[in-house]
Order: sequence, then structure tokens, then C-alpha cells
Amino acid sequence: MNLSTLLQDRARLRELLFRLSVLLKGLDALLEILGAIALWLISPGFLASAVHLLTQDEIAEDPHDLVANWLRHAAARFSLSSEHFMAIYLLAHGIIKIAIVAALLRNRLWAYPVAIFVFTGFIAYQLYRFTLTGGIGLILLTLFDLILIALIWLEYRAQRRLRTAIL
Repeated sequence: MNLSTLLQDRARLRELLFRLSVLLKGLDALLEILGAIALWLISPGFLASAVHLLTQDEIAEDPHDLVANWLRHAAARFSLSSEHFMAIYLLAHGIIKIAIVAALLRNRLWAYPVAIFVFTGFIAYQLYRFTLTGGIGLILLTLFDLILIALIWLEYRAQRRLRTAIL
């Protein structure tokens, strides 16, 4: 295997990982948009009833079940105003991500630095939320976003080199 083949293989792998991670971010954005729509359509009372129904077996088995009790407590505190805030937040978040994902998949050069800036902002917010909630999911999401940012940076450099070589 010569150096040229090795470099081509690395470039293909980088691009494949970039595209897969961007597609995953797009799927995440679609799920956020669907979640926002669901939150907007479902009343807090219905949510509390659904959580109560879904956790009743766990509570019957173990009245001190940490997850089931936490879910019930969270659903009981969920208000219409917090529901609307979360729905608007998820919708805006999802739409921003969809727009960035679409531009990245179309190799729009301006989208790479915008994506890095926006995803860095998401990381800052996720870390802030982690300090409040301690949710491990936020750390996992942050790690994914850090990897995505690195892949975006590498792809951005490759796209700039390619465009410079063409001109």
C-alpha cells in the first residue's frame, strides 16, 4: 500500500464518519421537533396520568423505586408554561440543527464555521444544565458534539483545500 492510497483511505473514512455523525445529528433534530409537537399537543394532566399509568407496576413492586418516583414527581410538577417553554425550545433547537445539517450535507462552506459555533454554544448550555441536573446523558451528548465538531473542522479544512486546488 503506497502513501497515496493510504491518504485516500483516510480521507474516505473521515468523510464517512463526518456524514454519519451529521446524519445522527439530523435524526436528533427530527426527534426534537417531534418531541416539541408532542409537548404542544399533550396537556400536563395527560402527561402526569400517562406517567402514573406507566410506572404503577414499578411502584407496586418497589414503592421506593428511584426512577419511577422521580418520573412521577417530575410529571406532577410539569406546568403548562414549562411545557410551552420546552416545546418552543425543542422546536427552535431542532429547526436550527436541521438547517445546519442540510447545509453541511450540501457542502456549503459557510455552514462549517457556523456549525462549530452553534454546536459549541449547545455544549456550553449542556454543561450548564449538567451542573444543575447531574444528568449523565448531557455528558454523553456533549462528548458526541465534541467529536462532531472535530469532524466538522477536519471536513472544513478538506473542503477548503479542495476548493483552493480547483481554483
